[in-house]
Formats: sequence, C-alpha cells, structure tokens
Amino acid sequence: MKKIALFALILFAALEIHAQSFEYKIVTSIESVVPMGVGRSRIISAQEEKDYTAYTTSRTEENTKQNKSKRSEAKVDDFDETKILNFYSATGINFQNVASNDALISSKVNKMIEQGWELAFVTSGVESDAGKYDGTGIFITRFIFRRLK
Repeated sequence: MKKIALFALILFAALEIHAQSFEYKIVTSIESVVPMGVGRSRIISAQEEKDYTAYTTSRTEENTKQNKSKRSEAKVDDFDETKILNFYSATGINFQNVASNDALISSKVNKMIEQGWELAFVTSGVESDAGKYDGTGIFITRFIFRRLK
C-alpha cells in the first residue's frame, strides 16, 4: 500500500511539473541579400508586449463587421535593433559577413539563455533575388524562446 501511495505521489508531482506554463519571446534576424551594402540587416527584439486580442475581430455569418483597429496602434515603440551585415558584397556572397552575423546572433542567443530563456524553436524563410532585374531579397529567421512563468 505504501508503494502505491508513493507511486501516486510521484506521478502527481511529475504531472504538476509538466503542467507549468511558459512565456514566449521572439527574436528575429533579417539578413539582406541586396549587393554592395545597400540592404539593411538587423536583429530585432521587442521590449514591450502587445495583446493581440485588441486587434482581432472574429467574423461569422452573423457578425460580418470588419476589424476597425488602427495598425499604428499595434506598433511597439520599445525594441532592440542590432545592426548586422549584408550577405552580399559587390562580388557576391561575403563569407566574412556570414561569419560575423553568426557571431552576433550567437551572442544574442547566449545572452537570452543567460537570462533564463530556452531556445524552443527556430524557423526561417527567404525572399531572394529573382534575377537580373530584381535586386532585392531577405533571409529572415525567427528564434522563439520560452521560459517558465
């Protein structure tokens, strides 16, 4: 009987630990693929929170009202902006710039981990140069951190 009670206590304790909630923070790196330093590359991290529900409307067959919130109100004023380097130079991919960006992004990730954040997910996307007449493009990566509330 004591073994069953001990097992039940351990099981409930484990479930309680697993049920803890997290807070999340997103850090975004945007690396330009525009040649000759014309593009702008940054690491961006918001320093204030927004409640998405203030800018959300649920539309149904019965409720067809459009969302009337102003986009300007959704903008954050407090954020960190770290300059990083563009992928391309005049002659093509600049590998020194790639290594430099890796060092700066690693520094940001390590600082977040020191502050108690855990890197939970990473996702990226590319809008790249489409040829002779398209001199634009970005490589964007979102680092999604979490920590216990």
